[in-house]
Amino acid sequence: MAYELLVLDVDGTLVNTKKEITKKTKDAVIECQEKGIKVAIASGRCTEGIRHQAKEVKLDEFGGYIISYNGGRITNCRTGEVVYNIPLPDGMIHELYDYSLKENTGILTYYDGKIISHSDTDPYIVVDARGCDIPIWVPEDFHAEVRFPVNKCILTGDPEHLEKLEEKAARDFEGRLSVYRSEGFYLEMMPLGVDKAYGVSKLLQRLGYSRGQMICCGDGFNDLPMIEYAGLGVAMANAPEELKERADYIAPSCDEDGLVEVINRFVKDW
Repeated sequence: MAYELLVLDVDGTLVNTKKEITKKTKDAVIECQEKGIKVAIASGRCTEGIRHQAKEVKLDEFGGYIISYNGGRITNCRTGEVVYNIPLPDGMIHELYDYSLKENTGILTYYDGKIISHSDTDPYIVVDARGCDIPIWVPEDFHAEVRFPVNKCILTGDPEHLEKLEEKAARDFEGRLSVYRSEGFYLEMMPLGVDKAYGVSKLLQRLGYSRGQMICCGDGFNDLPMIEYAGLGVAMANAPEELKERADYIAPSCDEDGLVEVINRFVKDW
C-alpha cells in the first residue's frame, strides 16, 4: 500500500538542533507535496508557534495541515479553517493553576497567539515563547482574567521533580485528563484521551486514509503514540532509546537530514 500522508514532528525532526529546516529537508518535503503526498506537522506547540515552519515547507500552498496542542486542534493551512478542536473541560485551567502552586511548578497555556503564564521569567516558559515566537502574558489575577477555552496546559519545572510528579498527577487527574511529559521539563495536561495519535486519527478520518497509508516521524516522548499508531512509525536517531525501540524504523538524526532518507526510502515511488 502506498503512503499518502506524511506526519512530521517539529523540534528534533523537521528542524535540526539549530532550529533550522535545512534546504535538503525543505526541498524533499515540498517535492512530496508536489507529487500529491499530504503533509501535516504535529506538535505540542500552539498553532501560531508552528506558523513559520508550516510556511517554509509550503503547507499553505499545498493544503497541508497543522496538528497542534499535541492533537487537540487541526488546522487547514490553505484556508485557515480549524477542522477539529477539543478544549480542556470548563474550569480545569483554574484547578490546574492552583495545583501548580501546590506542587511547586510553573504553568502555561495558550490563547490568541500568546502564552498565558504565572511568570514571564520562568526559564522553561521563556524557552517556549522564543521557540514559538510569541509573547508571554502574565494576568494580574489569573482566575479572574483567564475566562476562555484553552486546548491544554503545561506544568513546568526541574526534570527530576516532574518525573516524580508525572505519576502523582496521573493519579490525581485519573479519568479527567491525560497526563504525560513531552520534554523532561514539560508535563502536559491534556483533555482525556488526547495525544498525537488521537490527532492524526481525526485527520485520517477527514482525508479518508487508513493508518497503513500514513508515516509518522518524531523524536520526543509525546511522539510515541503516533509513531506506534502509524502504518510506519519512524524515530529519529536523536530520539530516546525507549522511542527507538518501539519504532518501525530509525532514521538518521535531525542534524543529518534524517527526513530526507525517510522520503527517499519509503515515499519516493513516483
